[in-house]
Parts: sequence; C-alpha cells; structure tokens
Amino acid sequence: MSLYSADEIRGATSHTPASLEERLIAHRRELHQNPELSNHEFATTKRITAWLNQAGIRILDLGLKTGVVAEIGPQDGPLVALRGDIDALPIHEISGVPFSSQQAGVMHACGHDFHTSVILGAAYLLKAREAELKGRVRLFFQPAEERFNGALQLIEAGALNNVDAIFGLHNAPQLPVGTFSTKGGAFYANVDRFQITVTGKGAHAAHPEDGIDSIVTASHIVTALQTLVSRHFSTQESVVVSVTRIEGGNTWNVLPQEVYLEGTVRTHNAQIREQVPEKIRQVITGVAQALGAEAELFWFPGPPAVVNTPRWAEFASEAAREAGYNVELSEPQMGGEDFAHYLHHVPGAFVSIGSASEFGLHHPKFNPNEKAIYPAAVYFQQLAEKALNELKDK
Repeated sequence: MSLYSADEIRGATSHTPASLEERLIAHRRELHQNPELSNHEFATTKRITAWLNQAGIRILDLGLKTGVVAEIGPQDGPLVALRGDIDALPIHEISGVPFSSQQAGVMHACGHDFHTSVILGAAYLLKAREAELKGRVRLFFQPAEERFNGALQLIEAGALNNVDAIFGLHNAPQLPVGTFSTKGGAFYANVDRFQITVTGKGAHAAHPEDGIDSIVTASHIVTALQTLVSRHFSTQESVVVSVTRIEGGNTWNVLPQEVYLEGTVRTHNAQIREQVPEKIRQVITGVAQALGAEAELFWFPGPPAVVNTPRWAEFASEAAREAGYNVELSEPQMGGEDFAHYLHHVPGAFVSIGSASEFGLHHPKFNPNEKAIYPAAVYFQQLAEKALNELKDK
C-alpha cells in the first residue's frame, strides 16, 4: 500500500532534510490519490497506521472506527497533543495534477492530506529525538472534521485524557509559503446551519391570483435575511448569514406549494450566536405573513468558535519566528473547525500555515504548494518540544 518499505520508513528517524521532504510529499500524494469521506477513512487509517508502525511509533488502542492516535516519549512528564485531520470532501477534482484523486467525486480539496503529512513528519522527527523529550507527544490523525464530529469522537474515546496543551493547523491558500498566522481569543467562527420551509398555495402559473406564491415569498426572505447583519446587530460584531440552497417547483407552469431554503450562519460572539435563531424566525415569519404564506425554521447548531488560549497562541507564534516563518497576526476567520471542541477542554492554539494555492479551499482545482509541508513538520516538532519544556519547568 505504501510507496516505501518498512526500512525506508524507519529511516525517517535518521533522515536528511531532503529525503524526509521527499517522503512527506510522497505520503501527501498517496493520500491525495486515495481520498475518503468523513467516517469512511478506512484505507487512510490503514496507511497512517502502517507508516507509524514502520517508524516504531506506538499506537494507542482507543477503539476508533477510523482515525489514529499515537504517542512518542516517556510516560512521565507533561503531555502535548498535535492534531491533523484525514477526511476528504465530496468534490470532483479537476486540478489536472498527475496524482489527482482516483475516487470519482471525492477530493482532498481542503488540504487534510497536507495536514496529515505535516503531522506525520513531526512524528518522524520527534521519534528521532524521543530520548531527549521531557514528556509525551500525542498525535491525533482525526476523522470526520468536515462533518464536525471527528473531534467529539476522539474526545469520547479518551484521546484528550491527561493532555496539558494541544496544537493544530490549517493550511491557508491565501498566504505565501513561509508565512504563519494565528491570534489569541476567538479565531475561527461558530458554525450553524439552518433550513427554512416556505409554504404557500400551489396554483397554475397563468393564474397566480388563485395561489400564494412560495417562490416570491422565499425570494423576499432571502433579501430580508441580509438585514440581520446590517440592522439587527452591531457593526462591530462579526456575523455572516448566507443562503446557499433554494429548492422549489418541478415544472415551468406551476406555482409550487413549498420552497426550501438552506444556509449557514457564522459568528464569533457566543451571545450573538444565541440570539440569531430567534431573529431569523422573526424575519421569516413576518415576511411570510405579509405575503399570505407560512415559514418554518429548522436550526442545526454546529461546532463552537475556535478560541485560542492567548498564552499558547503567542507561544506558537514565537516558536514560528524562531523556525524562520514570517509571522502575522490573523484577522478573525469566518470558517469553522471542530478543533474548537478540544479547546473547550484543554488550552492550546490553532494556527494557519501559508500554502499559496491559486484556488481556495473546497475548490475542485485546489492545489497547495508542497514546499510548505516539510518546514511545517519541523515547526510542529519544535513547537511540541518547546511546549513540553515550558510545561516541565512550571
């Protein structure tokens, strides 16, 4: 299954930078060619397990269906965790790279293959220095980030037990290679999903006066929802309301009885997040009643905001400077990440690593620059060691 023999994988513990970089890029390409959707990462799990076993890295038996948790270092002392994610997206790849996905309609369009390769590289480097470590490093290769439930699975399985600090990454296609970015406090957004059912009265399209037009009502609702951001909350608050799907009707000459809307809301402030569903309900009910229709809201809360521990965000940034990165203070991001769940239990920081892709995340031509993988692996090895030393001295 792997491009490398067991001896070659074990050679990662006595690597040269060039050989390890080549190996990590090969890992990334093998993962990229064989993407798997959330909670179905069976072959991916086998690949990662084989690579870790061949490098002599111990794997924890936590009863996971997919995903891998491993450890390096002595049992005594502090415990630091590094997290990478492993699942792909239901996107048909059109990047044209020679190692394109071999699974029709499935693609690593978010760079989780990149993240996995970075944490694998950190694992190899840490294994080479295991005797010098001041504690343990636990490695999370997490499933189902795109479904926002993988972190919860690992927490329930006990992966976070006894962890003193946790760090994770996301590649940032808008940043150049060699650029690092993070911030203390709220970093990524709360993520919530909504569905709205608009019910009117079906009629012949030639006689709209005989019905109640659910499509016109839905259109007014879409427009009215945009006033939530500009007229219901302070302009100092970050709120995004996006309607992403409209479904209604099945032929050209009939006014449909129902129209369905779906979308997402992103916020950083927990209090604002709590207020949004009722505000949406007020808007859609008022618009629908004015037009003689009915509207019902269905709300699906997702992961909370990623709130970095300020101390560890600054610590991670200083480690990045020492590793040679150009360090930037990030603006709050409106994307979501289930890494947030870990930070509700233990302190830590989530960071961005520049990957310089012409096309952004979730695009069928997304292609991060592989030259960013090896430096990021070195960085996370150094970050883990520095964090262990910091915790040991406390």
